[in-house]
Amino acid sequence: MKKSLGQVSDTDLRTLRIYRTVVECGGFAAAEVELSISRAAISIAMSDLETRLGFKLCQRGRAGFSLTTEGQKVYDYSLQLLSSIENFRTQVNALNSNLKGELNIGITDNLVTMPHMKVTNALARLKDKGSEITINIRMIPPTDIERGLLDGHLHIGIVPNLKAIAGLDYHSLYDERSQLYCSNSHPLFDCTEEEQLDIKMSDYDAVVPAYAQTADIKTKLQSLNAKATATDREGIAFLLLTGKFLGYLPDHYAQGWVNNGQMRSLSPNTFCYHTKISAVTRTNGTNNLILNTFLEELQLEK
Repeated sequence: MKKSLGQVSDTDLRTLRIYRTVVECGGFAAAEVELSISRAAISIAMSDLETRLGFKLCQRGRAGFSLTTEGQKVYDYSLQLLSSIENFRTQVNALNSNLKGELNIGITDNLVTMPHMKVTNALARLKDKGSEITINIRMIPPTDIERGLLDGHLHIGIVPNLKAIAGLDYHSLYDERSQLYCSNSHPLFDCTEEEQLDIKMSDYDAVVPAYAQTADIKTKLQSLNAKATATDREGIAFLLLTGKFLGYLPDHYAQGWVNNGQMRSLSPNTFCYHTKISAVTRTNGTNNLILNTFLEELQLEK
């Protein structure tokens, strides 16, 4: 017979925070560093939580760390619970017009090199207005950001506009341009613009993204000879720098390598596309003074 949890105590909340960190770190060893407590203490906390709940949360051992079905659900529920507690604290602080609490942000990878630093500048002004604000940034895929916004453990996300999700509001931030690049050890690097017009790019191996794209961008990618994939832009850059592949990168991200003579774009008027980047929040979310102030600061960055 499964146990009933009953009243949630301060000890339960502390243990759930440890559990959340263990899950997000992928095991006890990495969580030990993150939590600054011993692996033995983490193991005891996990055993106590499993005893308290009456079922096993995770498998750990030589085969590695993995969640049980119940463990995944408890992790999801704990995110909602801990987020609700933080939102309560933030809302109470807002009654005194104090910017004190947390701002939890999810960001798609490799946007920090955007020349117009809207997010960075807005965060700087936010901290000027509230020195006691704690800012937590998670670099995660867009789908995880949207899920985090809907379940409440993220306050705002910065993602590419791929498909509007019901329950989320999108605030336009950037228009990001991407071009087709190769490295200085690739055969096409020394070709002139005129020579490139006669070259079939599909004759050369290319790396393509293994993440979601709009239909228009997919059409651009289909003209390439895909021989490798990467789950993020850094992975694409790694493969481009081998000199064995062509691939698309955002201009702002590739600019450092271009300036160093390590990369160049190819037929930029033909091989390019644009991606809209937006700040995303939950529709009809709770009144959060910190989030509202951050959104106001983002809107100043035109």
